[in-house]
This record gives sequence, structure tokens and C-alpha cells, in this order.
Amino acid sequence: MIKEYATSLERQERLYKRTLTIVVLSQIFGGAGLAAGITVGALLAREMLGTASFSGLPAALFTLGSALSAFLVGRISQVKGRRLGLSFGFFAGAVGAVGVIIAAIIHHIPLLFLSLFIYGAGTSTNLQARYAGADLASAKQRATAVSIALVSTTFGAVAGPNLVAPMGKVATFFHIPELAGPFMLAAVAYSLAGLTFFIYLRPDPFLVARAREQHRAQNDVDDADATTQSLKETDRVGVIVGALVLVLTHVVMVAIMTMTPIHMEDHGKGLTAVGFVIGLHIAAMYLPSIGTGILVDKIGRIFMVVASAVTLAISGLMAAFVPGDSLVLLTIALVLLGLGWNFGLISGTTMIVDATTLETRAKTQGSVDVWVALGGTAGSLLSGVVVAYTSYMILGLLGSYLALLLIPVLVWQRMKRRKNARGNKEAV
Repeated sequence: MIKEYATSLERQERLYKRTLTIVVLSQIFGGAGLAAGITVGALLAREMLGTASFSGLPAALFTLGSALSAFLVGRISQVKGRRLGLSFGFFAGAVGAVGVIIAAIIHHIPLLFLSLFIYGAGTSTNLQARYAGADLASAKQRATAVSIALVSTTFGAVAGPNLVAPMGKVATFFHIPELAGPFMLAAVAYSLAGLTFFIYLRPDPFLVARAREQHRAQNDVDDADATTQSLKETDRVGVIVGALVLVLTHVVMVAIMTMTPIHMEDHGKGLTAVGFVIGLHIAAMYLPSIGTGILVDKIGRIFMVVASAVTLAISGLMAAFVPGDSLVLLTIALVLLGLGWNFGLISGTTMIVDATTLETRAKTQGSVDVWVALGGTAGSLLSGVVVAYTSYMILGLLGSYLALLLIPVLVWQRMKRRKNARGNKEAV
């Protein structure tokens, strides 16, 4: 079946559209699953540990778990295709969510930590699903394909935080701690996302794309799209810059987002208000994706990276200086935080796709997402320490500084490319 698709442009186009539909459906479920840990993970840990000093630990654990998962999913996808890699990651996330529920019921701290680590698999898999939509996309469609995958996450991700209070009541009805309620939703949502990929992602788009390139190479196919999609070798500078864009934007977003529920609760805001702010933040992370993807494809990757740096910097400054009890201003800060992350994620992801060949693409994508997850781990761990020993304001200022580091990264890329171009001319 794969060989039949590899030699038919018409079938490839149909599969491309069908893959996007499957990714959209799975991302709706996956988005609902990831929202649980983001919204109440820190609150659950503080309740069970009895201190706020380690409130960043849950996010650190599931981002650390997502690092291992990103590596495994990337390796599985490179060999076996997206279908098996992505379904494995989502099923692991569901197991972790169930473990969190059990840990909350029996008040078992080590089990909570282990389960949060495993739960992180769903977070990284939800992000890696964005690559599946771009496997069969042309160079001019890549950012748009990534954005379609991301925007569909919005529906579940926005609903998730706003279901915190209702799921808490459901949990209480079954004599389960209230803050474990959202993880009940996560277990079901991740399971459905995994099943969607496992059952419907046939034939596998990554395997078809690889077979297509092999067919083109064997038959010496010469067309513009083949040239743009198949590089002779990986562009190392492009991979490094794309990875730094993804890592820095993720660190800033995770650090500020993780401590915002604690900051709000310290200023008298309840779970409903927290869910509202985090819900709009997550909406800003994913909902603008279609527009962002079009902008990245039309006006360029570099311009949107600059936009990401500036937006994140403004968000950090607002988080630092707006009153903690101002729901409106804090919401604007978190919306800008999500928007800046969105700009960085889509532009950085597209840079990675542009710079890699199919022989190493899935593996490289998984490796880059490992660093993204590790950066998130560091950001969430340090965010709790920074707020505990200084303040939320200092955290916001640090976030702004890290965001603006993207500018010198782009300058370095331009200098490196000019140097390489001069070297090539001299060689000729």
C-alpha cells in the first residue's frame, strides 16, 4: 500500500488531507489531557507536600518525563512511523494520569512523583503530533500544516482548565480528592488520542513520505517540490537555531505559567479564576496557530521569531508589574505569554523541518523536543525556587531577559550563513 501512495501524487494529496483530519481529532483529545497537569499540578503538590517551595516540581516532573518520551517517540517514529510512536506516547500519558489519581487517593508522594513523570509522555506526544501533519506537506505548506495541528489542540486545551471545578465535583462525588478530578479527564482524553492514531493513521504519512523520496531518487525525478523537500544533508545551523528558538520560548512560557496559579491563589483568587486565566492562556498558545502558520510561510521564519521574542518580553514585564489581584491585566499578560510561545513554536518547528532530511527527520525532531522538555523542566523547577526566595516579579523580569536572547541567536545565524557562503565561493 505504501508503494502505491509513494508513486501517486493524487493519493499523496488525499492522504495529506486525511492525516490532517486525524491529527485534528487526536489533538482535541490531547489538548484536554495536557490541561490537567498545567492547571492543578502545582496546587495538588502543594496540598500533598504542605509547602509552596516545591510547587514547580510537578511541572518539572512531567516535563522531564516528556523529555524521555520525546526521545522514545522520535526513535519509534523514525523506524516504525508516526502511528506507533504517537499512540505509544498518548497511552503512556493516560497511565500516568491514572497513577496521579491513585496517589492522591492514598496520599502517596513517591507514587505521585512517578506518575507525574509518566504523565509527561502525553505532553510531549501532543507536541510531536504537529510533525505528523507536515510529513507530506510541500515547503510552502509546512508552517500551515503545523499550525492546523496546533489550532485543533485549542478546543480540548481551553475546555480542560474550565472543567477543573466540575471535574473536582465529580471526583468528590466518588470520594477522590478534588484536585485529582482533572486527571480523570486526562486519563480518558489521552486514551482516546492514542486510539485515534493507532486505528486511523493508516497508511503512515511518514513512511509514505520516505518511500516517496526513495522512489524519486531511484527514478531520478526532477521537480521543484522534490528539490525543496529533500536536502542533500542536514543543515546543522538551521537545526541549532530552530532548537534554540523552541527551547527558549518554552522555558519562558513554562516558568511564568507554572507559578501563575500560585501567584493568583496568594492574592485571593479561587480555582474558577485560575481556570479562566489558564484557559485563555492556553487558547492563546494554540488558537492563533492558523494565522501564525500563514505568516511564517508568507513573511518568513526570522520575522516571526523576532515577533515571538518581543511578545514574550512584554508578557514577562506585565507579569512582573501588574497587581496580583488584577484579573484583567494578569489575563492579558498570560494571553501574550501564550501568543509569544505560539509564534516561537511554529517558526522554530518549521525551521527544524526545513533543515532536516527524511533519513533523520523524526529522530532529530524527537531529540530537539528532548531539549525543549529539559528546558521546561529547568524552567518549572527554578520558577518555584525563584518565587519562593524572591518574588513573582523577579520571575517575570527573568522571563523577559531570556526571551530577548532570541535576537542575538538570529544575528549569530546570519553571521554563520554569510561565513559559509564566503567559504563556498572561495572553494569554487
